Amino acid sequence: MRLCKAALAATLVSLASSWASPCFAESSAAIPVNNPPAQQNALIDLLALMSGHCKTLKVAGRTFDCKTVAYAHGDKGRVNFAVAVDDPTDENHVVSFSGENGKRADDNSYELPIDRMLLNSKDRPKVDGLPVPAEQASTGICRQTGNFAAKKVNDVTCSATDSEGRRYELLFVSDGTPVSVRRIRQSSPSIQDPFK
Repeated sequence: MRLCKAALAATLVSLASSWASPCFAESSAAIPVNNPPAQQNALIDLLALMSGHCKTLKVAGRTFDCKTVAYAHGDKGRVNFAVAVDDPTDENHVVSFSGENGKRADDNSYELPIDRMLLNSKDRPKVDGLPVPAEQASTGICRQTGNFAAKKVNDVTCSATDSEGRRYELLFVSDGTPVSVRRIRQSSPSIQDPFK
């Protein structure tokens, strides 16, 4: 499991900047990406690795299991809920629900509007040896219950539809293991928190 988390962390660092081209959300069929991404040179400043299992993980209509789920916050405010897909044919298969302007309704709930899906596979172009994900414009939402300060997350649910009508769904449930939170660098907060 440590190796999976290390691989996911390395992949998340590569998510900071991405370029569009065809991607593979499943090993047998390419998902074309028709919209160029907004170029960003953001760095991950906070990473939270969660332990548990995916009750639901659907990528463009195909059902998968997951290895692990991570929350990655970029220093420019972009957030990714990244899922390391348990795909026996592709150890680099990562799907990320990505958005900005997340909000807390209270201390134990967080909501992130999704505006793009980041799709990564072994067949993606590489930068510094890591595959660079393709971006697909999307609309949707992720909701997390629990909080990182207490190192406890109960679940994460995400639902998004991309600009081509493909659906992505996640229901991740924690196994109760404390969340591993790593602050990589200090940055300005980007969350809308009515309690501060």
